[in-house]
Amino acid sequence: MTKPLLNPQGEFPPVGLGRRLAAMFYDFLLCTALLIVTAGVYKLIQMSIIGEARMRALTEAGALDGDPLLSTVLLFALFGFFAKFWTHGGQTLGMQVWGVRVQNADGSAITLWQALLRFVVSIASWLCLGLGFIWSLIDKHKRSWHDIYSETRLVRVPKSKK
Repeated sequence: MTKPLLNPQGEFPPVGLGRRLAAMFYDFLLCTALLIVTAGVYKLIQMSIIGEARMRALTEAGALDGDPLLSTVLLFALFGFFAKFWTHGGQTLGMQVWGVRVQNADGSAITLWQALLRFVVSIASWLCLGLGFIWSLIDKHKRSWHDIYSETRLVRVPKSKK
């Protein structure tokens, strides 16, 4: 099965760290809203199952602090956000604003597996105090750890004419 090519096509320059971080900041704001809404829906579902009085008692006792199921749901919601945008068009909303796109070397959309690798390794990059992102300053192709590991590249695409 051939991978769909992304538009526009062409040879585009790699993205530097500054533009990468700017796009990430936009996506951080969107993801914060996504996580708030997801947690709210989760809590409403939980309350409908166990009841409002029981929910209040558990909350006051601290029994719901650090809920592993909620953490898992939030992690899946975040991955779903990035996977959808990266595999369909190569750009999250923040990446669109900053003219950044993730793609394969041939200009095709990345696979779900590549999206998962990017997502997991980018978390590891942050956990290493951002070293995986700073690596793009050293790499001659401006790749971060998750670009290298997932065999993807972040390129700067020209603005589309309206």
